[in-house]
Amino acid sequence: MFKKAHAIDSAFQLVRSFCLSVVILCGLICCLVLYASHKTVNEAQSRIFILANGKALEAYGADRKDNIPVEARDHIKTFHQDFFSLDPDEKVINSNITRALYLADRSAKKQYDNLKESGYYSNLITANISQQIEADSIEVNLDTYPYHFRFAGEEKLIRSTSIVTRNLITEGFLRNVTRSDNNPHGFLIEKWMILENKDIKTELR
Repeated sequence: MFKKAHAIDSAFQLVRSFCLSVVILCGLICCLVLYASHKTVNEAQSRIFILANGKALEAYGADRKDNIPVEARDHIKTFHQDFFSLDPDEKVINSNITRALYLADRSAKKQYDNLKESGYYSNLITANISQQIEADSIEVNLDTYPYHFRFAGEEKLIRSTSIVTRNLITEGFLRNVTRSDNNPHGFLIEKWMILENKDIKTELR
């Protein structure tokens, strides 16, 4: 009789251990399934489809921190292109400067006012001069905030008889602001200064 009781107790212990193992295994499988599902949903939400020219193009969303260096350099480049790429047309000048001033604070407006008061833009129009800018290097320091930057590039003044090339060096700081249609990168240039802007060569046409 004691042997039967011992056998029943051993069988019960075995069944209990088996059931406990099954429950733990099921719990682990459920956790794994939940994790995989959550990961899949996040990946699906980060995928974006853009319709361009009748074709669906797939894009991926990313955290802003992953793109700060790229966006910062593009913001600085766009500002300088808008501010310095000009044609002898008052509407073109006003349009470009307006776009540029959305990307910077009053320090850029002050530079514009100084150039306007000196007759710089009037001279471009009357002398039929086109002005183009090409970036050579854009350095951004992301170790401190606001982010300090330095822009170096070549500015070309194209006349009917000559092309004057100038080197242009500027610096300033970038501050985070809300993104908008006029400021898609969500940066604002502050304390912008032109450090150097002098002729380096002249080519006859």
